Amino acid sequence: MPALRIRSVNGKEVRGQGDYVLYWMIAHRRSRYNFSLQRALDWCRELDRPLVILEALRSGYPHASPRLHRFVLDGMRANRDAFEKQPVTYYPYVEREKDAGQGLLEALGERAALVVTDDYPCFFLPRMIEAAGSKLERRLEAVDSNGVLPMRAAEKVYLRAYDFRRFLHRNLREHLAEFPLEDPFEGADIPKPEDVPGKILKPWPAASDDVLERDGKAWRKIPLAGDVPPTDDEGGQEQGRKVLEEFLESRLPRYAEERNQPESDAASGLSPWLHFGHVSPHEVLRELLEQEGVEAVSLRPEKIGKTHSWWDMSEGSQEFTDQLLTWRELGFNMCWQRDDYMEYESLPEWARETLAEHASDERDPGYELEEFEAAETHDELWNAAQRQLVREGRIHNYMRMVWGKKILEWSESPQRAAEIMIQLNDKYALDGRDPNSYSGIFWCLGRYDRAWGPERAVFGKIRYMSSENTARKFSVKGYLEKYSE
Repeated sequence: MPALRIRSVNGKEVRGQGDYVLYWMIAHRRSRYNFSLQRALDWCRELDRPLVILEALRSGYPHASPRLHRFVLDGMRANRDAFEKQPVTYYPYVEREKDAGQGLLEALGERAALVVTDDYPCFFLPRMIEAAGSKLERRLEAVDSNGVLPMRAAEKVYLRAYDFRRFLHRNLREHLAEFPLEDPFEGADIPKPEDVPGKILKPWPAASDDVLERDGKAWRKIPLAGDVPPTDDEGGQEQGRKVLEEFLESRLPRYAEERNQPESDAASGLSPWLHFGHVSPHEVLRELLEQEGVEAVSLRPEKIGKTHSWWDMSEGSQEFTDQLLTWRELGFNMCWQRDDYMEYESLPEWARETLAEHASDERDPGYELEEFEAAETHDELWNAAQRQLVREGRIHNYMRMVWGKKILEWSESPQRAAEIMIQLNDKYALDGRDPNSYSGIFWCLGRYDRAWGPERAVFGKIRYMSSENTARKFSVKGYLEKYSE
């Protein structure tokens, strides 16, 4: 177990005579390739104690809606089925009303030897982890299973993808021999699991099938602030594996040439399952490397910092690897070190300067949040991208960049543009509220980029993109037709 992935949240002692080890599953919501689960099982063997897994879902988190709730519930149902076959007590708890779950973690923690949880640097989770650590009388450990590179392996914030890629090329290989176990329970010799005490189940009953199943009625009665409906995409680790298998088999061969084509379904589509922790980046990388017939530890880049200088693989695999390792983990690199990762002031100085110089430029047309949200602009290609976001919880990868650039162009200020992008993405996107999401949003405003010319109105030296150029580069007729309404 790599020590770099483990941190003590509260510095308290392990209670060796506790009744069980408690794994509080909040971000790495899966039974496979999970360092947090692996660490909890290590403690079970060392202390000779059974394992209890608490996977809880609040009802009052920011942007709570049937869309986000249903995806998480799908994952809980999949975990219920997976853990039924293992020597563990799986306890899924879903709040039926706001704040009903208060006190549950402390109650379970009272009888625990220690608590292990997931170390996730984004959204409200860091504050929740710290608050829990202050309340628990047992040791709380947070374990990083977010990326192939441990977050704390890079001790500075990288401002350019090229520089971060150089760091990965020089340092990643030593971590490639430290993959989490595919099945952490294999060969696990731990005591028989205990039932959750009745005095806990009475005020906090475990989630019923009617809550966890998609066709159940009870989950629809949970009061949520948002009203965004679920998409057809189903959450959970088994569904995530299916998406991965379909991508490797049918879309990866087209990835290099077609991933930027709005009408082509060539992207991996994995980001929602990665975001909710239903699929591990280690599993994605291992499956890719096995398909290419190369071993992870054989990484020896010939051209440090170059996009296609990973393993000896096909062009599509090289490009996808760069998205998975460089661009995805670049967001985690910032989020764990800077609390202002989603603030306008986090932009590089050159970007803020050029945007300030053009802050008074005329916006014609200009739109407010409500008009953007309703896809009521003059630009039908932009409207199509917004409708895709509202309908499917995602935007085609290339169109997402155009979407953000036009919000900058049509908003009253760059600060307001950032607010609008965050609001729309966090509310509708299944992969929103994620380090990678904020990387993409702020890239539209200059993060991880450089100054471009010629200098333009509103944009200044920020990279310019437009619907007109997109329509000239790619076929968009089918995309417009699909998302016309």
